[in-house]
Amino acid sequence: MTDPRSAGPGTPDSAAVCLDVGSSWTKAVLIRPDGTPEGFAEHPTTADVLEGIDAAVAAAVASVGRRAGGLAPDVLACSSAGGPLRLAVVGAERLTSTEAGHRVCHSAGARVVGVHAGPLESDGARELAGQRPGAVLLLGGSAGDDPGVLLHNARRLARIRGRWPVLLAVADDLRDDALGLLRAGGRAVTTCPDLVPRPGEIVPGPVRDAVADLYARQVLGMRPGPGRFAALAPTRTPAAVAAGAEALARLTGSRVVVVDVGSATTDVHLATPSGGPAVMTVEGDLGVRDGAGGVLVEGQTEGIMDPVEADLLGPAVAALEGSGPAVPADRGAAAEDRRLAAVAAVVALRRHLRYTGRLDAGVPVGAVATEPGAAPPPDAHGEIGLVVLTGGVFRQRDPAGLAAVAGTVRHDPVLLPALAQVEVRVDSESVLAPAGLLAAHGRHGAARSLLAERLPG
Repeated sequence: MTDPRSAGPGTPDSAAVCLDVGSSWTKAVLIRPDGTPEGFAEHPTTADVLEGIDAAVAAAVASVGRRAGGLAPDVLACSSAGGPLRLAVVGAERLTSTEAGHRVCHSAGARVVGVHAGPLESDGARELAGQRPGAVLLLGGSAGDDPGVLLHNARRLARIRGRWPVLLAVADDLRDDALGLLRAGGRAVTTCPDLVPRPGEIVPGPVRDAVADLYARQVLGMRPGPGRFAALAPTRTPAAVAAGAEALARLTGSRVVVVDVGSATTDVHLATPSGGPAVMTVEGDLGVRDGAGGVLVEGQTEGIMDPVEADLLGPAVAALEGSGPAVPADRGAAAEDRRLAAVAAVVALRRHLRYTGRLDAGVPVGAVATEPGAAPPPDAHGEIGLVVLTGGVFRQRDPAGLAAVAGTVRHDPVLLPALAQVEVRVDSESVLAPAGLLAAHGRHGAARSLLAERLPG
């Protein structure tokens, strides 16, 4: 077998192990040159990611046994191990700061990890540093509030250790003074229009775009871990799934929406048969492990779950958030996983379709495109032909349970106007990302064969 630490894309005539290194699990699928999947394995993503990669590749090949026939596969890898952008919010008033923070995170790949209201003192500064933010959103108060709180917080943030940037979203007449204090401490700052221009009014769009850009640059664009791993996995999982969605759109001749439910985030990709770049939204608060708490909150906020169901799922969600990479221990736990995945998919799809104008906008929802700042494809507003649910959570050998998940999405009352005639399929063999990796490395025939065989229409 080719050493996964030095493997390159190889040639279309060789077999390939397609690796997806996630925040919790490293998944490996062995694909023959003709696109036939031969073996699957997964391993917890280890602190030394190369150990987990070695184990997953070896297990995928071993799972084939004698059928491997002397295969010496290349290794094609992608990674999403960075998780969401961690956003801390510092503002004058807690309720408004909390709401504003969550609104700018929607579909921008970020998750609120802390809200600090009022003057930021020593204890609060230590707490913020302990939250390990990827960025800090600094807000002022409403008109007439004491500007001294903002300037105090800017001065304090300038002195806290950490390389995170500040998103400064305050009134025009306060921006220059706060900006000067932050930059005097060496802090990188992105200025945005006032997020809360008037009491009770939140205008999230421009700040959300800035958050999305930070996510794209800091998370999707980062070099993941050791140098050898960065060379092995130059592709990010969202890009691989987007490529798989684009290949499926070309294969079916229809617009395809792919919902990728992960442990920490849930991504939605809209691909068109014309070959334009897929439009992607990333929900940093929705996942089935460390993002499970967000599913519980947003499921109730969106009216998908009632309080009784949320209370019943509460203990399981608390356990999942602290479990790390874990597989369901029994049928009941597997059913809980599927329910959380179904709710995450519905919430993520609602947000995505609001962005593309297919649902009543309600609270406007922004987006991260495959290329930051890219516009939706010209035909993005045509009819959707297919929805595919993918992610490791769906690798369950329970056809009835997976059909129920698809039914939850297909018959959701909010999504129904957009999906009334649309088929919803479950990628129970996790072939979307591998197909995208194959296509990204020029193995288009194998990618088409894999999708045609394992996601039949």
